[in-house]
Amino acid sequence: MQHTVQKSVSLSGVGLHSGAETILTIKPADVSSGLRFVRVDVSDKNNVIPAKWDHVVDTRLCTVVANKDGVSVGTIEHLMAALAACGVDNAVIELDGPEVPIMDGSSEPFIEAILDGGLKTQTAPRRAIKILKAVEVRDGDKVAVLKPGIGSRYKIEIDFPHKEIGRQSAEIDMFGGDFIGQISDARTFGFLHEVNALRAMGLALGGSLENAIVLDTDSIMNPEGLRAPNEFARHKVLDAVGDLYIAGGPIVGHFEAVKPGHNMNNLVLRALFDQPDAWTYVDLYMDHTPEQVSAGYVAPVVPMRAVASAS
Repeated sequence: MQHTVQKSVSLSGVGLHSGAETILTIKPADVSSGLRFVRVDVSDKNNVIPAKWDHVVDTRLCTVVANKDGVSVGTIEHLMAALAACGVDNAVIELDGPEVPIMDGSSEPFIEAILDGGLKTQTAPRRAIKILKAVEVRDGDKVAVLKPGIGSRYKIEIDFPHKEIGRQSAEIDMFGGDFIGQISDARTFGFLHEVNALRAMGLALGGSLENAIVLDTDSIMNPEGLRAPNEFARHKVLDAVGDLYIAGGPIVGHFEAVKPGHNMNNLVLRALFDQPDAWTYVDLYMDHTPEQVSAGYVAPVVPMRAVASAS
């Protein structure tokens, strides 16, 4: 069944690129209303931005969504991944600035806040997007594919010419509850020379060793090191989960990618929805037990029943 948050929960932190302190509040929303941002600092124009794939306007450094009046919210992917992991279908997300706070660079703080507030079961089945045939996008050696399959699997391979990264991969099943235990704490990462260049352009002003893994020429600069040997690949999975959740519901099928980024993640969604015979809506009848929620296991269980839904 669909879920929203039981009560409003708030977090505050700096924006990765703006460096500005921002307050974010996740509020309950009506059944089948979806996920939407509200810029409470904007009063002279429409300040509501749907968290949908067709509202993405920039993917160069993060995922940015905007409405027709040009009001935007950036760096939404880590929050969207947390909402996906917690099975939140409907929520109003209020912000007093143009960027979701980066927190520690992962989804974990958002998940903790959502769990602290609790989940509310609603009166309609979840609407998921079932992949019916493979859809692929390519850009040089970058590849992203959505294809039919059991469950909701994400498999990513990356390859960076840095000795601390190299070639590594990560794979999870969202319907198996893998995200919270394996992916949620994986942090965003960047290279020192890129950070310096971005700051010269007035970007990455909020970035620090507190909210990102930073690599210099041949080492990791964070004194605590990595949270997992393949944390870099795990974070790419985290980004993909967040970027694909703005399809409008969970994906029933498999996402596989080599060297993906926010642009490739959004392009494969656009390619999917450009082909009406490649997907369909299905209603998922599933729910969380109180024991699962209290234990922090809130990923969807294997659906008891999935039936085709009119689009």
